[in-house]
Amino acid sequence: MVWINALVQGVLLGGLYALFAAGLSLMFGVMRFVNIAHGDFIVVAAYLMLTFVVTWGLNPIIGVALVVILLGIAGYANQRFVLNRVLGKDILPPILVTFGMSIIIQNALLEVFSADSQKLQTGWLDTSSISFGHNVAIGVLPLMMFIAAVAAIGLLQLVFYRTSLGRLLRATSDDPEIVPLMGGNNAHIFAIATMLASLVVAVAGIFLAMKTNFDPTAGPARLLFAFEAVIIGGLGNIWGTLLGGIILGVAQTIGAQIDAGYQILAGHLAFLIVLIVRPTGLFPKMKG
Repeated sequence: MVWINALVQGVLLGGLYALFAAGLSLMFGVMRFVNIAHGDFIVVAAYLMLTFVVTWGLNPIIGVALVVILLGIAGYANQRFVLNRVLGKDILPPILVTFGMSIIIQNALLEVFSADSQKLQTGWLDTSSISFGHNVAIGVLPLMMFIAAVAAIGLLQLVFYRTSLGRLLRATSDDPEIVPLMGGNNAHIFAIATMLASLVVAVAGIFLAMKTNFDPTAGPARLLFAFEAVIIGGLGNIWGTLLGGIILGVAQTIGAQIDAGYQILAGHLAFLIVLIVRPTGLFPKMKG
């Protein structure tokens, strides 16, 4: 039963990693570049939630809404007015720019919030669980994270394959040069894609604040987990991202069950095994 419990907890943890990774997968699928500052934006969302609820004393629901709105606006503006200027056939400029963003964000957060780790206290959510026997229990907060991940990925899938915006996003992904012929604007479409990714980033940051301690330098680790989940699931495959997060989470919880020091290492080993066996990931990019 102990191993079953570890497996269940790993699946639920995978939901959080899927939230970390979904936005990264979306941006890569549409624009073919990895945002190095992705993890730092997750941490920014976490600090915003902490500020709104703890410092400003706002209702948590209002705090969630503000974080999502602000991250969505910031994502659109960042892509439209900064990143679009460096996008092109050469993948190096956007990587360098987003690396610079990562450094700036981390130092800004250090100045404003100090290096002390923080956590958003959630009261009863921290300890509430649903019991399925003596040794198996599902925490309410991890369950909420997993449901949120499934919902977010499902909504992205719906937008991509059931809406006119999704058709433009997929066309941009396949051949950006023909989009203007369809009446689209590449700069606007790229910004919309980043805005959608940023909405998921906001949700991921909110749950990060609720789940564990974080500090201004926590972004790169979140980026690493997101990147591993994306690679495991398959580049550009949104549902594959969920499976990648689950595999990563299960590997970590099983590793922690063997020895606490093996938790992070086990996740990296699972990533390495998948990369060796299937370098393109478990699932190819889905076609429209």
